[in-house]
Amino acid sequence: FKEVTRLYLMLHADHEGGNVSAHTTHLVGSALSDPYYSYAAGVCGLAGPLHGLANQECLAWLKEVMVALNGKEPTKEFVVDYVQKTLKSGKVVPGFGHAVLRQPDPRYMLEREFALKHCKDDPLFKLVDCVFQAVPPTLEKTGKVKNPYPNVDAHSGQLMYFYNLKQENYYTVVFAVSRSMGVMAQYIWSRALGLPIERPKSIGLDVLAKAAGL
Repeated sequence: FKEVTRLYLMLHADHEGGNVSAHTTHLVGSALSDPYYSYAAGVCGLAGPLHGLANQECLAWLKEVMVALNGKEPTKEFVVDYVQKTLKSGKVVPGFGHAVLRQPDPRYMLEREFALKHCKDDPLFKLVDCVFQAVPPTLEKTGKVKNPYPNVDAHSGQLMYFYNLKQENYYTVVFAVSRSMGVMAQYIWSRALGLPIERPKSIGLDVLAKAAGL
């Protein structure tokens, strides 16, 4: 459990400030707010379900598939069929199709490597493994997804669940502890480099009219 926690904390520290919590911390910190105020703002962003609840949603979807399997071993064919039904119903497959990445998330691959070494016989991991093989080619066939590969959230819930951390509402807390290390390192660098206050660009109505072809 110590090793998987170490892995999780390292992988979720931050990823360059392009996400809501890291960017919000940087934004507030750029006004010379102290570290506590700055990261409190970041955590408010992390509380949003589109950001901090991602791995819970991935885990919930995996558990739905487990129920549908009804005790049977997962197969690639079953997962492909389930995914196609999910897509036809207008839903998405949680944890696949990152907004920025265009290749398998290296953080996911590190989690996968850990799971293959420490819990390859776990029924939930067997499903994660099947999903890893089945979902990308299924999403590619739709022609609508730029990145059909899994991101870090598609796997982290399984690892936490395997090590008996099953209080899923607590997952965001662990995420927040991890993220604090990365964003506070960036906070210190911003101070050291004397970076200016962050100001979003503004546009006038003429720009909007031109964009709308008016």
